Amino acid sequence: MIPEKELRLFHLLRVRGLGRRRIRQLLRIDPQLTSIYQLSVNELQTLLKLPSPTIDKIHNDLHSSQIISSIKYDYSQTNMISIYNPLYPQLLKMIPDPPLCLYAKGNLDYLNHEPKLSVVGTRAHSQEAERKVQYLFKPLIQHDWLIVSGMAKGIDKLSHQAALAYNGKTIAVLGFGFHHIYPKENIHIMNTIGRNHLLLSEYPPHTKPKPWHFPERNRIISGLSFGSLIIEAKEKSGTFITAEQALEQGREVFVVPGSILSPQTKGCHLLIQEGATLIYDSTDLIQAWKTTKISV
Repeated sequence: MIPEKELRLFHLLRVRGLGRRRIRQLLRIDPQLTSIYQLSVNELQTLLKLPSPTIDKIHNDLHSSQIISSIKYDYSQTNMISIYNPLYPQLLKMIPDPPLCLYAKGNLDYLNHEPKLSVVGTRAHSQEAERKVQYLFKPLIQHDWLIVSGMAKGIDKLSHQAALAYNGKTIAVLGFGFHHIYPKENIHIMNTIGRNHLLLSEYPPHTKPKPWHFPERNRIISGLSFGSLIIEAKEKSGTFITAEQALEQGREVFVVPGSILSPQTKGCHLLIQEGATLIYDSTDLIQAWKTTKISV
């Protein structure tokens, strides 16, 4: 059975036109999320100040038995972890905009395993990138560090592969639901992580990948860990989004330097100039973890 408050939260997350910001507004007004179901269309309009077509959708979805049935089905098939669940990762709960629900597939003990290190970087990496990952990760994994990344091409995939190769632990944060695989070439590694490690998403299982999901997902990647490691990044790179989010969350940003002739490391050098911590080897990361001020 789904606890009533969690069921209402899961329901609101599937109501078209609401979104996390307005759900948080509703939680402040009514922490048990009961009053919204009693509101008329006009009362919803007054409260939410949204266009009439959007209000109509919201009112319809609030009273949709089909949505409730789909939630109960998903709850029976996968792990749905609300922000009120004791399993919810404590570090993630501390960020400005934590996901209100996580869908999890795999080893739930990983959610609060420490230390975790988030790893991001360019999809079009250099030939040297794999050696960088192996050089840095092998000692960390021997110290029982968990590697978090985003299941994309490039650095993400190298990071997950290294964790698997060294018998470590890894979490893949997805920008889509579990019923989809993107990119298709990651089908084997994604299935392996789902069986033996952990897949996480804030999107229901049927949700297809959308372009805006991936920047949203990045706040979860950085939020799960005390710090984010940038292996390689071009001058104009989506990796900067994760670095900015990590800083907004009060987390560390670590950067691996590289050749001044390589376009894949130009972004890394810009981040170092802006104050990110240069990482020479794994002992730099281990020392940073020992001195971190983030309490878990």
